[in-house]
Amino acid sequence: MQLAKAIGVSQKAIDYWERNVNEPKASYLISLVKTFGITFDEFFADIY
Repeated sequence: MQLAKAIGVSQKAIDYWERNVNEPKASYLISLVKTFGITFDEFFADIY
């Protein structure tokens, strides 16, 4: 719930992202990276 509030989405949206029901918009990815204080490379490290 804290993450959802920090980036301006619903808790349900976070749940859907976690379960791969849908994916976040680019603007939310930017907010996630800023919130966690990491780079995009770090954020997407598991994909490479």
